[in-house]
Parts: sequence; C-alpha cells; structure tokens
Amino acid sequence: MTADYDVVVVGGGPAGSTMASYLAQAGISVAVIEGAVFPREHVGESLVPATTPVLVEIGAIGRIDEADFPKKYGASWTSGLSGYIPLLGHDGLSHGWTADVQFVERNQPGVDRDYTFHVDRGRFDAILLKHAQESGATVFNGMRVHRVNFDDPELVSVECSAGPRRLTYTARMVVDASGRQTMLGRQLRTKVADPVFDQYAVHSWFEGLDRRALAPTEAQADHIFVHFLQVKDSWVWQIPITDKVTSVGVVSQKSRFREFGGDQDGFFWDMVASRPDLHDALKNAQQVRPFKTEGDYSYSMKQICGDRYVLVGDAARFVDPIFSSGVSVALNSARIAAQDIIAAHQAGDFGKERFATYENKLRRAVKYWYEFISIYYRLNVLFTAFVQDPRYRLDVLKMLQGDVYDGEEPKALAAMREVLATVEGNPDHLWHKYLGTLKAPTAAPSF
Repeated sequence: MTADYDVVVVGGGPAGSTMASYLAQAGISVAVIEGAVFPREHVGESLVPATTPVLVEIGAIGRIDEADFPKKYGASWTSGLSGYIPLLGHDGLSHGWTADVQFVERNQPGVDRDYTFHVDRGRFDAILLKHAQESGATVFNGMRVHRVNFDDPELVSVECSAGPRRLTYTARMVVDASGRQTMLGRQLRTKVADPVFDQYAVHSWFEGLDRRALAPTEAQADHIFVHFLQVKDSWVWQIPITDKVTSVGVVSQKSRFREFGGDQDGFFWDMVASRPDLHDALKNAQQVRPFKTEGDYSYSMKQICGDRYVLVGDAARFVDPIFSSGVSVALNSARIAAQDIIAAHQAGDFGKERFATYENKLRRAVKYWYEFISIYYRLNVLFTAFVQDPRYRLDVLKMLQGDVYDGEEPKALAAMREVLATVEGNPDHLWHKYLGTLKAPTAAPSF
C-alpha cells in the first residue's frame, strides 16, 4: 500500500521544522501538520550556542542572521541576598552571590561565533517553518492532529481536522514534535509527571525596561539575566527581545501560584516585590502584553520511540527553563533523530531498534541536564561557586552552552554531586542553611 508521505511530523515548532528540513533535504517525502497559523506567540526566547551548528547544517543560519535578533554573548545571575559566603576552598567566589559567563570563554565544536540570539519566537519559529517548506516539506497550517493509528503493520494513519473538515494522511512513520501538548505521550499513556519539579511561570513583555540599571556592567546589559528571588525555589528571567522590549517571567512552584487563586497579576508583582531593584525597574516600564502562564513544565516519557514513531523536543521531555535548554534540545533531538530516520528509510525498516542511537544520546544528554538543574535548585550557592571557580568554570560553561550530546558526563557534575551530598548530610555544614526545598530523588527519572 502506498503512503501519502514517508514521514508525517506533528507540530511545526523548532523541533518539527528542523526535523522536516533534515528529512526533505535528504530526499524524504515529509509533511508537517501544525495546529496554529504562524507567526504565533511562544515562550522560550533565549537560545544557547548548541543551536548554532544545527541552524548551519540545515542552511537556516543566514535567515536568522538577517532577522537581526539581539545577540546573546553570555548569561548572568543576580541575587537580592548579600553578605559573606563561606568560600570553602572555592577560588573566585563572589561575596555578592552573583555570577556571569561569556560564551567566548570556551570554544565549542561547530560554533563559528561568540554569541547566540535572544529571539521573538513568533518570528523565529516562522522562519524555521518557512525554511522547511522551501527545503521541500509540505506544510499544513491551522490543521489539528487528533490521533495516530498504528493498527496497520506497514503504515500509520494520522487523523486530522481543518475547521469542519476531517482528514486522514498515511505515512511510513510519524514524528511527534507537538511540544508540551505531548500528543503521542498522552495518546499512548506514556507521559509521567516529574516527581520533583512542579514549576509554574507567569510572564509578559515590557517596553522601556532599563536593563543597565540591573546589570553590573554595561557589557552585560543584553545578557539573559536570572534574578534569584528571596523566595525558595523561585527566580525571574529577563530576556532582551528588541532594543526596547524585554521578556520577563517569574518561575516558582505551582503550589505557590495556587495561593493567589489564579491571580496572575498579584502573583507576578508579589514575587517580584522580593527584589525591590527589579520591582522598581519594572514599574517604570510599560507592560505591552497581558500576562500568560506556563505550567506542566516538567515531565518525562516511558518511551520516546517505538515501531514507526519517535518523539522529539518538548514532546519527548522537558525539565525546567532555568538554563534556556528548550530550543537547544528541540533542534538537537531533531538532528540526532533525523539521522536514524534517514538510515531507517534507506533500509526500508522503521522498527523501534532503528532509533536506538537517538534514544541513547538523548537520554544521556537530558540526564545531565536534569542533574545539573536539580543541583541548581537544591543549592544555589554551589552553582555560583562552581561557575566562578577556575577549576570548574569551563566545564560548567560547557553545560550552559548546551554542549551535552557527546555522551561524556561533564566532569563538574561528579564534583558538584559530592559536595551536595556532604552539605545535605551535615546539618552543621556552613552551606546547609542555603539548601532549597526541591530535592531530586536518588535516581532521576529514567528519561
């Protein structure tokens, strides 16, 4: 039986459009089915350097350069806390609880520049989807996928609707790139809530925010900023979108948001008030978008691939937005999975075992992210210490760059793991009082 397409990709965000570009450029017949009409608003605006090699490979980097998005040369962390921090042998640790990195400090394979970008995701995602279409993919906008049927041993059937019309497309396999909608994860009942992270975000755009007032130096004014709040397990992102517009979001535990009875404005401003400098700067700026919420950030899947399907990007796994890993995981998971799919197509076999390389690489990479993020939430001062200590700085920077796909565990993780165990096990330890409430399980979720 002849299929309509070799591969149907569900979702036209960064993971889906990148996958479609790789497959179409390899001569594979591919359709992208996207429920929204682009451009559309989306959170996740700050990139990491690991996106650059993928954009270069698919030939989209020129279009991203032409879009003139703000350049991101590094990242900074600030804190409302001050005073003496016991150094405990860590060189270079600031007494101001702050940290910053410049991407130029470490060469990264495949990265030809010392910056990445802050992006308006509406424009960025539209550029990538158009690039996929120009690469040869068929793109359906405004079409919703309801279900994928695997009953036929040779083909998958993708049931869709476009307004009142019901449509079905057949393919040799399907790629779920549906983002946090997790279409196949919900259908196959393989989605698992994370046992630790239950973060919630309320965010908006502000015009006229004085970024220099919040930056230690003028050179850092256009960094992404993570502002620690004087509330456990809570922080604020600050991301330049244009020279005048800044994305600002508060991230905290969902239970804390519930205390405000769904009042997004009250939650946002109450949390920001714990940092008076940030609060004053935002009050002097103009909010140009209504507040939006993001929930269900953290989950895993029991399976990320099977006979005739793979999951990529947020549809496969999302941990937390703290280190801007979302778009990087989307693009790199698509890159790695596309290699397996191209080989499967050449062999005429789309069985689960064909996607083993992708599964192993992504599981290892996300495992490193998971532990790194867990340690960050559990003991902020430990992250601050390691990012400033010259013995560990480049290894931490490797993770912050998103360079986690080579299969090698970052060396700093073992050292951070050891220090954290010591602090947790000793109530008299000088860093014990700085422990956060989130505590990762002894064994992180399998994926």
